[in-house]
Amino acid sequence: MKKRIVILLLLICQSSFSQTILGKWVTIDDETRNKKAIVEIFEDHGKLYGKIIDILDPEKRKQKCTKCEGADKDKPILGLTIIKGMTKKEDGYEGGEITDPNNGKTYRCMISFGGKDKLIVRGYLGISLFGRSQTWIRQK
Repeated sequence: MKKRIVILLLLICQSSFSQTILGKWVTIDDETRNKKAIVEIFEDHGKLYGKIIDILDPEKRKQKCTKCEGADKDKPILGLTIIKGMTKKEDGYEGGEITDPNNGKTYRCMISFGGKDKLIVRGYLGISLFGRSQTWIRQK
């Protein structure tokens, strides 16, 4: 009986500390450290995607992704899906891509937890050594 109680308590504790990547995240510019946008990460057919649902600078809300290529060319940045096709790996997410709407370029992407309610989002070319990272904070 005691063994069952201990196992139950461990499961409750474990579930209270587990984090999910799904939800709304405030993006922080890696150069200026300013809050830029809110991205909602969601799952579709077993893959993760991230869509810009708010732009915090009112002057930039109506901008279009003029430098994007393909289907995203000239789409409004507000509502643009910038993270596509991520899959869960050991202690993070990878295998997908991220688009920088400022320059229209698409990069390979890795996402990991950087602490409670923090994500480290890394976009890179080739190998992850050649890239840059941003910290995103869960929107409360």
